[in-house]
Amino acid sequence: METIIVITRQVKEEMKTLVKIINGLVFHEGKPIMRSHHAQWKQKQTDLARRKKLYNLYKIKQVVRETGVTEWYGCTKDSVRCFGTVLDSMPSYLYENKWTPPCCLANLRKTARHTFNTLDESGIRYWLEAGSLLGAMRSGDILPWDHDVDIGFIREDLLRCIWLKKANDRPVVDSKGFLWEKATEGNFYRVHFSRTNKIYVNLFPFYSRNGSMVKDSWFTSHKNMEFPENFLHPMSSIDFIGRNVPSPNNIRDFLELKFGRGAVENPEYPDPGKKKFP
Repeated sequence: METIIVITRQVKEEMKTLVKIINGLVFHEGKPIMRSHHAQWKQKQTDLARRKKLYNLYKIKQVVRETGVTEWYGCTKDSVRCFGTVLDSMPSYLYENKWTPPCCLANLRKTARHTFNTLDESGIRYWLEAGSLLGAMRSGDILPWDHDVDIGFIREDLLRCIWLKKANDRPVVDSKGFLWEKATEGNFYRVHFSRTNKIYVNLFPFYSRNGSMVKDSWFTSHKNMEFPENFLHPMSSIDFIGRNVPSPNNIRDFLELKFGRGAVENPEYPDPGKKKFP
């Protein structure tokens, strides 16, 4: 595009001593600063690093672009999860009036799918338990404030799974990078997203006793894990995190036995005495 400059005679005379006027000059766009592909790549990496630093400063985990593309800036297998120690099933973010960081939920779904696949391949009889079954009943997903997934399984099937068998002696990382271990809190197991990122799935071994399914270890937040074994005869199924998962039959009755009447319709945090649901 040509640039046309109109200067009056009077102004022109006054400017003679200051500038040299060149008539008919055409200005074009200059050359780009970053001419090489390498320089452009380095600039993109610099911009990305600055964005990550900004998102980290303001604890932004998920960015949805105007194109609909979702970008994650949270935890990975090589980093720790986004929250610290959980006391009485109450993660610290609940006290900050926040729900589970989206990266942690995404990693928890990956861990759960991997666990389901491994149990299926091993021939272990299992079912969705506790708050995870509650989330499946409400929305087909993990509760948006939950920090783990709960699975019950038949104790006598334990040795069918090589990773559970190995976890009896020591923590072990499987071929996909997930960590299997026996929980320090009691006689149950956990599958972590990785050795570094400790978002996890709980695996509770149950056995039959006097017509009930019982287990040997208890959480203060899992006071009513015991239930009549007829809930598993026959087993049912439910949609959860995009796949069909085994579950007890009469799911509503099962959940009301665990959490009380109206549990499906009335959300509560794990410890309502410490934090009321909004």
